[in-house]
Amino acid sequence: MYQLEPIAALATAPGIGAIAVVRVSGEGAIEVTNRLFRGKDLTHQASHTAHFGTLRNDDGSIIDEVLVTVFQSPKSFTKEDVTEISCHGSEFIIQQILRRLMQEGVRLAQPGEFTQRAFLNGQFDLVQAEAVADLIASDSDASHRAALNQLRGGFSRQLKALRQQLIDFVALVELELDFGEEDVEFAHRDKLRQLMLDIRRVLHPLIDSFSTGNAIKNGVPTVIVGKPNAGKSTLLNALLNEEKAIVSDIPGTTRDVIEDELFIDGIRFRLIDTAGLRQATDQIEAIGIERTQQKMRDAALVVYLFDAKNVESGELQTAVDEVRASGKPYLLVGNKLDAITDATRELLETMLGEPVVWISAAKQTHLEELKSALSARVRTDAAVQTGSAVVTNARHYNHLTGTDNALARAVTGLDSGVTPDWLAMDLRVALQHLGELTGEITTDDLLESIFSKFCIGK
Repeated sequence: MYQLEPIAALATAPGIGAIAVVRVSGEGAIEVTNRLFRGKDLTHQASHTAHFGTLRNDDGSIIDEVLVTVFQSPKSFTKEDVTEISCHGSEFIIQQILRRLMQEGVRLAQPGEFTQRAFLNGQFDLVQAEAVADLIASDSDASHRAALNQLRGGFSRQLKALRQQLIDFVALVELELDFGEEDVEFAHRDKLRQLMLDIRRVLHPLIDSFSTGNAIKNGVPTVIVGKPNAGKSTLLNALLNEEKAIVSDIPGTTRDVIEDELFIDGIRFRLIDTAGLRQATDQIEAIGIERTQQKMRDAALVVYLFDAKNVESGELQTAVDEVRASGKPYLLVGNKLDAITDATRELLETMLGEPVVWISAAKQTHLEELKSALSARVRTDAAVQTGSAVVTNARHYNHLTGTDNALARAVTGLDSGVTPDWLAMDLRVALQHLGELTGEITTDDLLESIFSKFCIGK
């Protein structure tokens, strides 16, 4: 455990408010704060106690009445001595406090520097540190749960234990290299093979969860497609409860992609209205249709909307078959429910071979049923339902796949009887990826890249 030079920053959101909190952390943080404080002697107070008093300028004039909370090392977020100064939320007061702290030798904190110090002092690993930023940025129930799961250890604790077992085996394989001219085997090959398979069994669900995790973190890209005049723009406007897209009886009105966000059951959906799918009549419409097809390829969920009143069964079946062939999760939505009979609905569902969500976008009928269907379609993913560990970070995904690829090569090599030096090479690569994932192996550039994305006061 070590303490670095004291740093300070505003820990609450900038701007005028009732209260602001200035955080100070590092060697001498309590003593420095005490030199500005008039009230109890902070250096003689117990950790995790709050004290009312005033902060003073060097001439003795009052800056503000404040409440100072004391956290003594190692019982703080950074594991350093920490004070948190709660003051009135005036920009002037905040700047005066920071100015006085700097006069006493405190440096302004860099983005994420408090969390970086917590990581360096072993408060948590790198995956958990990154989860702090994700938790702050979470804007839905799903993203909040995913970040909280990782902050509490998530998958990293399990991977660290497996990595240690692999280190033990690698040490034995490396020992064999010292006895290269003798036919000795210190690392039991069957146990090593079983360990590598066990690690891969842990990795595969995490790797597979990335597409879901990315959608949870950034919103589920949900593209609404269908023929012109199926009611796509009307549906988008109805779901958003605003006139986001131009609605017209003229086919091909929507020629570009229109996006907005909608929260359903704690999940953020990025709704994307697109140009109608048909043979283009001009170059501009052709570009819009190409963008529609690209959005379908990029989407996590496809909503195929069709006009139930004016539908040709063969054409509809062909369109639905193309949606199925894309391999994307999808919903079939029949519009203009009010214009067709129950018998027609049953006939269309029988022909398509699956249920259809029936709505009237113009009259806003059954929109809640559609929202429930959207939510249910996403929540079929077990990780979303159970709160299991979900990978939301591209850096984590790259290291997980790198580990898996290295272990796959090692298993293949083991089965084909490769020499210990080739086996050790693949195992070292796997250990490197696992170490960089959890932060047991780091570089200054890596830490700077990660923590520079944090807000200043965190």
